[in-house]
Amino acid sequence: MKKNENQRLKAAILEVTNNQIRDNDPPETKQALVRLQEQGYSEEEALKLIGYVVASEVFTVLKEGRTYSKEKFVAALNDLPKLPWEQEG
Repeated sequence: MKKNENQRLKAAILEVTNNQIRDNDPPETKQALVRLQEQGYSEEEALKLIGYVVASEVFTVLKEGRTYSKEKFVAALNDLPKLPWEQEG
């Protein structure tokens, strides 16, 4: 992926994340932001972690050809700072 394409992708993911927080839809996105900041993450770090969840959900939907699952998305937000692709054991 070219550098400018990568920057556009990051900007798009950040825009989705910021829109979710602004619109409080789903409310768990804003809750995750507040929780992560309470745990000592900066706003930028917290937004990056949430962005990873957004990107992971989009990638999984496209890769597996399944529909968006709010339940899986919210569960991944609630698991932060553990990232969606980090497996136990």
